[in-house]
Amino acid sequence: MSEAEKVPHDMPTVTPHLVCRGAADAIEFYKKAFNATEMVRMPVPDGGGKLMHAMIKIGNSPVMLVDEFPEWNSIGPQDLPNSPVTLHHYVEDVDAAYRQAVEAGAKVVMEPQDMFWGDRYGVLRDPFGHSWSLATHIRDVPPEEALEASKTAMPCPDAAQQ
Repeated sequence: MSEAEKVPHDMPTVTPHLVCRGAADAIEFYKKAFNATEMVRMPVPDGGGKLMHAMIKIGNSPVMLVDEFPEWNSIGPQDLPNSPVTLHHYVEDVDAAYRQAVEAGAKVVMEPQDMFWGDRYGVLRDPFGHSWSLATHIRDVPPEEALEASKTAMPCPDAAQQ
């Protein structure tokens, strides 16, 4: 018997693992919104359709999903005012990808716009409470230039009081 790989060759060392109220519905949403491919679906035996584990692939990135199980302290962000985590997704055409996600049911948070760091960038909230930023890299910006531009693009809220 061969020894198992400690880090599977087809997995990155950090993989998002989303808790979703209605993970099966989330999979269908991610297929429509982000062209996700379903890799694995493991329902809870006699669990009324709840998933104990699932995995999709968005672009070249795996994303794991599970249903909410409050009894195991596994809850999603739907009841929070905002998600404390944002999943960042680079795409070839951010405007088209953004429209596709909104048409699939994502909520507009920030329409795509050209940003000082060199990406065209927009933010969405999916129907399951997760925050997504979508971006297309449009120009290379030296770190010094990005840092200088950040001073006027994103002023510190406390700076106005000083």
